[in-house]
Amino acid sequence: MKPVLTLPVETAYFILTKAREFDGKVEETDPDSGSNPSDDLGVDILEERRSDTVLTELTAAIARLNDDEQLDLITLIWIGRGDFTLGEWDEAREAARDIGRARTPRYVIEIPLVSDYLDEALSQLGYSLEDYMETV
Repeated sequence: MKPVLTLPVETAYFILTKAREFDGKVEETDPDSGSNPSDDLGVDILEERRSDTVLTELTAAIARLNDDEQLDLITLIWIGRGDFTLGEWDEAREAARDIGRARTPRYVIEIPLVSDYLDEALSQLGYSLEDYMETV
């Protein structure tokens, strides 16, 4: 039986796409780069910077979720990672309570490949990133 998500699928995909953007970043290599992005051939966009909004947007999106939505998010990640199966949804969701609301944004952001895990779990539920991208 397919679980009923309290986390809107659109929100899950927004978090997924922001996490992909964040995962694609590399550490800053040229802190004294030019003031014009074209001076640096646009390379700076791939570097983590204090002024970068991707991390801020990702953190805020996760923090804005209510308790049930955060539990769904963590559960989806764990299912996508293979820690649980869809049939173990309730068990995984209960285990997710141990993360705690205040720690959830940081917990999610620190998981390597988190966007891939979300994508995998959502596809197991019958959703598609391609379908989501067509609606955005």
